[in-house]
Amino acid sequence: MSTKNGTNQARTSRDVGSELIYLTKVLKAPALRDAAARLAERARDEGWSHEEYLAACLQREVAARDSHGAEGRIRAARFPSRKSLEDFDFDHQRSVKREVIAHLGTLDFVVGKENVIFLGPGVIDGSVRDSACCRWVGPS
Repeated sequence: MSTKNGTNQARTSRDVGSELIYLTKVLKAPALRDAAARLAERARDEGWSHEEYLAACLQREVAARDSHGAEGRIRAARFPSRKSLEDFDFDHQRSVKREVIAHLGTLDFVVGKENVIFLGPGVIDGSVRDSACCRWVGPS
């Protein structure tokens, strides 16, 4: 196949697949690497613009980072063990009302920019509370 200047297209074309693998590795974007070929095929079939294709690729990477980000932050906090409020033994600590804890789980206090203070001995083990709160809040 010839182009306007008479050069052979096969000789001048580059290996785009290898280039994408390299670039996504440098950018540390594995979800983008995994989705790019599939999305490119879909974009061709559905007649997407370049911008629509780029947006779809970036959406995949952002979604993957969001889902992995919370897990990484919990690991980085180095909690002594993985616990959640669902693991809390309400029968053992009868002074804690299950309904109050469930309501706190809705995070209405965060939306309302209000504080929550836990008082008293043995209300909830601090590591349980902190670990559970981190999972509740997650990425913003």
